[in-house]
Amino acid sequence: MAQTPQDTTTTGSDQAAPERPTPEANRGNAARTGEGTVARFDNLIGGQRRGSEDRVLNRNPSDPADVIGSFARADAQTVTDAIAAAAAAAPAWADFPAQQRFAILDTAGTLIAERADALADLLAREEGKQLTEARGEVLRAAQIFKFFAGETIRNTGEIIDSVRPGLVAEMTHEPIGVVGVITPWNFPIAIPAWKIAPALAYGNTVVFKPAELVPGSASALVDILVEAGLPDGVLNLVMGPGRVVGDVLTASADVDAITFTGSAAVGRGVITAASEHGIRVQCEMGGKNPLVVLGDADLDAAADAAVNGAFFSTGQRCTASSRLIVTADVHDEFVRLVTERMQGLSVGDARAEGVDIGPVVSDDQLAQDLRYIDIARDEGGEVTGGDRIEADTEGYFLAPALVTGTKPTDTINVDEVFGPVASVIEVADYDEALAVANDTAFGLSAGIFTSSLKYSSHFKRYAQAGMVMVNAPTAGVDYHVSFGGRKGSSYGPREQARAAREFYTVHKTAYVNAG
Repeated sequence: MAQTPQDTTTTGSDQAAPERPTPEANRGNAARTGEGTVARFDNLIGGQRRGSEDRVLNRNPSDPADVIGSFARADAQTVTDAIAAAAAAAPAWADFPAQQRFAILDTAGTLIAERADALADLLAREEGKQLTEARGEVLRAAQIFKFFAGETIRNTGEIIDSVRPGLVAEMTHEPIGVVGVITPWNFPIAIPAWKIAPALAYGNTVVFKPAELVPGSASALVDILVEAGLPDGVLNLVMGPGRVVGDVLTASADVDAITFTGSAAVGRGVITAASEHGIRVQCEMGGKNPLVVLGDADLDAAADAAVNGAFFSTGQRCTASSRLIVTADVHDEFVRLVTERMQGLSVGDARAEGVDIGPVVSDDQLAQDLRYIDIARDEGGEVTGGDRIEADTEGYFLAPALVTGTKPTDTINVDEVFGPVASVIEVADYDEALAVANDTAFGLSAGIFTSSLKYSSHFKRYAQAGMVMVNAPTAGVDYHVSFGGRKGSSYGPREQARAAREFYTVHKTAYVNAG
């Protein structure tokens, strides 16, 4: 998942709060900036708030003049202190009764659901996701915490007889220790939830580094977990640039595991650095997902799925349908249907009534999207849409873009754009469609629309992706199933569901001689 830098405006100094933080206290701390008085948000280290002279103003991508807050950026010492706090809290949390861990995570899920409207408004204001989608993301986070609350009391092991007389073998799963959680900006509540919830459920402590573009959502989630009763030091929040926070996390002898979601380039750096220090690593690093449409498909349903997968959430999803691979016999009709639907989408302020697609997350990301659209034109593609939209505010609004007449080797079909941009590749038949679908460095999600049991079954088996969708959009995964890809999309064990235990625990085998 691509990530872009944030405005690095700084403001005055701050001091650490002496008492245990509360959501109300944190929201009430205000700072004077060039934009006037805005809410001030600080890091959380061992149960105490810690400020910084280095601060960033977080802005609304629908209206950059709207400042959400002033957020403290952690320096290397702050990150080191957060790791130390997590390490100090780890033994007690590992031994914390499972029923009490259940209660805390279950309460967090309840609080998230109860505050869904306010959290969705913050998410839409901060990240630019359309309000209904933002609310859906918040409710998904609530479901994730509820699910992993249950997993705290389902951490089963196995007991079997040894092949040696008199011995019994016990196989169990224990907490790995301190987990560094590094999350992207595109799902600022759901992705932290599906990393933090299992980490806590299986008895680990956490140092959480959110993307700099979305510190408000991260702060709100941490506030809820504190309110739910999480002990001091079990969850620590460090906001700041990856080159500072990430470098400390990947080099610390006290960090046992790091889970990362972000761009492939950054992910490879995390893998290399963490591996050098013996830190377990899990990385999700994006996709260039194909949606195959065959001649026997329901074209209306296929067009609906293509528009959903390619353009909703402003195309800023690692599972987005970025390559539409269509057989020649239905190519023109499919393009017509997608274009018709695409041009009916309303783009505007993420929180406004009737808007289907919000802004691109930042000025830098908008520039990247426009650059790829220009490259597509230069390489011979025909672009429908893709223009910047002028509005009453200086928001980063971009009309969805459909690029036709492309070749599999075109840049638009190779690089992850991470915006409301989809390309169409015309192929002769199913065999060519499958070959083109698999011709990518990524392997996260792949989809096919067909009424043929033969082709759908073959595609499920031979599509080189971690997740395969038949007659459904490439984007969208339930919270109780595993998530992850192949090739350059993923590294390490799967995320979510029961599969998460493979990353967040260590296996132990014990023998008992009952003789």
